[in-house]
Amino acid sequence: MTQTIRVDIVSAEAEIFHGDATMVIATGEVGELGITPRHAPLITRLKPGHVDVLQENGERQQFYVSGGILEVQPQVVTVLADTAARASELDEADVGLAGRRVDRRRGDRPDPVLDRVSDMRHHLDRFAKVMTCPLALDHLLEDLPRRDAVAGGERQV
Repeated sequence: MTQTIRVDIVSAEAEIFHGDATMVIATGEVGELGITPRHAPLITRLKPGHVDVLQENGERQQFYVSGGILEVQPQVVTVLADTAARASELDEADVGLAGRRVDRRRGDRPDPVLDRVSDMRHHLDRFAKVMTCPLALDHLLEDLPRRDAVAGGERQV
C-alpha cells in the first residue's frame, strides 16, 4: 500500500480540496516544491500558479492559487490560498472578463493591488493554456528562470 498524506486546500471563500495524496507539487517563493509523505515540516509563501495533487489511484487534481501559504506537518499539507480554483472550473471567458474589469478600473492611475490582479490574470491565462495543451507545459517550464548560487545571494541565469 502506498503511503499518503492528507491535503487541505482552502481559500477565504471555501474549502477547495480535502483528501489524501501521494505527492503535492506547488510553486514556492524559491522554486518548485514536491511534498511527499514524511516530508520535513515546512512553511513557505506560495507564488501565483498551480498546485497539483497526485492521488493514490494515479489521478492528478490540478488547482490554481493566486498566492498564499503552504504548511507541511507530519500528517498533513495545508495550502492557505488568497484565492483558489480547480483547474477544471477555470473558464477562459471569465479570466478575460476579470482582466478587462481590471484594465477599465485602472485607467491611468497606478495601483499596486490592481497590478497584482493583472499579474494574476496573466498567470491564469497561461495556466488555462497549459491545461488545454499538455505540450504547452514544456514551453512554460522553459520560461521559468534558473538560479545559480553566487556568493552573497542568487543571480538570474
